[in-house]
Amino acid sequence: MSVLHNSWNDLVGEEFNKPYYLKLREVLKDEYSNQTVYPPMHDLFNALHFTDYPDVKVVIIGQDPYHGPGQAHGLSFSVQPDVKVPPSLKNIYKELQTDLGITPPTHGYLEPWAKQGVLMLNTALSVRKGEPGSHRGLGWEHFTNKVIDCLNEREEPVCFLLWGRHAGEKGERVTNSRHLILTAPHPSPFSAYKGFFGSRPFSTINTWLTEQGMEPIQWELT
Repeated sequence: MSVLHNSWNDLVGEEFNKPYYLKLREVLKDEYSNQTVYPPMHDLFNALHFTDYPDVKVVIIGQDPYHGPGQAHGLSFSVQPDVKVPPSLKNIYKELQTDLGITPPTHGYLEPWAKQGVLMLNTALSVRKGEPGSHRGLGWEHFTNKVIDCLNEREEPVCFLLWGRHAGEKGERVTNSRHLILTAPHPSPFSAYKGFFGSRPFSTINTWLTEQGMEPIQWELT
């Protein structure tokens, strides 16, 4: 039985049989049985399920999922519709308003972006409740590296949006010049004023997509 339900399975499905992932799976079984872990197990691969490989236009790389109750659902920076908008996402919305004049929505549910080709991928795909970074180094990084490598090899150009140091490390895997890499500090309240604000990524991406003959992203969230 396939873990992934679209063309991503043909590209990264072999990872699920590799020793690092088999070890990771055993750790996750124990964690989900004995701890509170986010996102729910059935949401772990939503980033890939919501944005199929041929549809990817933009990649937004996060660190690990939100670690508060009911927030994470498998897309970096996104939260469930009825959950308070987290501070980092509030700052993303502020920059979106400055950049494109879009009024910040009252929710933090970013699935409409995913459906348009924005792959929102965390470096680690799970986290223990209240313990940010708790699932780093377990093996997720190998898996998400494979995802980035597959996109790097693609003929169709992709824009990689790298906010902060952890995302920047993933960017080192993007070696083909046909892709666009945009870097900025992380949008968290601790670093947003160090260069995230004023970076104007959304208009830059749409201009670039248009130049590539692709439809721009409708960033407004109703």
